[in-house]
Amino acid sequence: MTQQEMPTLAVTGVTGTVGRLTAAALADAGVPFRMLARTPAKAPPLSGTVTVSCAYGDAEQARTALAGVDTLFMVSAAENAERLREHFTFVDAAADAGVRHIVYTSFFGAAPDATFTLARDHYATEERIRATGMAHTFLRDNLYLDFVEYMVGEDGVIRGPAGTGRAAMVARADVARVAAIALQHPERHRDVTYDLTGPEELTMAEVAETLSRRLGRAVSFHDETIPEAYESRKRWEAPDWQYDAWVSTYTAIAAGELAGASDAVERVTGRAPLSLDEFLRDR
Repeated sequence: MTQQEMPTLAVTGVTGTVGRLTAAALADAGVPFRMLARTPAKAPPLSGTVTVSCAYGDAEQARTALAGVDTLFMVSAAENAERLREHFTFVDAAADAGVRHIVYTSFFGAAPDATFTLARDHYATEERIRATGMAHTFLRDNLYLDFVEYMVGEDGVIRGPAGTGRAAMVARADVARVAAIALQHPERHRDVTYDLTGPEELTMAEVAETLSRRLGRAVSFHDETIPEAYESRKRWEAPDWQYDAWVSTYTAIAAGELAGASDAVERVTGRAPLSLDEFLRDR
């Protein structure tokens, strides 16, 4: 396939859940696109697609992979100490390659002073995208419903300093549905930021109640102090930034920064987002 024949839509993150679900939706709609993957062999086999090697932190490779691309789905990189540098490198490469519009998976409440430490990185990435002059669609995802079950310890307890704060958690499948539509009609979603949430705000105690009912076993929530939270996570060896991220997930809930259900998913897709109860029922 010549460069002129390559699809002008590119999708990253196809070996992860959000990227893979978005790619599947585009393929089902008959939209041709190129899949960008660090390990192309792991990309899903989808009709109408071309797979290209691409790593966020490799500027030259990224520029080559993005040559001729008009619209780009940029799924945020896996959490690591170099993620922000990788994001900046990739965004700059996209601008250099002539990409016109980026759809980026950001985080709910992204801000330079966000309590959740990684939300600050998302804000910085948004600002880098804005600075290039490329059109953008920012998908500010709340916490994922998909991860709730994994918050439960072996003893059936969710531990964290979340207090009575609420979070409007969203399913990754709903994020992917929004992304697929924005990528097919970028002009309708130009320079827009969407807060992507589920239909409800839940405390962690309410999350535990729903898990108990759906899983058929007792799940409870223990509101740790911040020192307790850091100490309990020391059972896993991790760098300091990772401990900060883990704990601040809960302190952001306590601070009210993940509260506020949005209608964006239904507004964009025409279908209401999944609640936690529905997600657990259908998973």
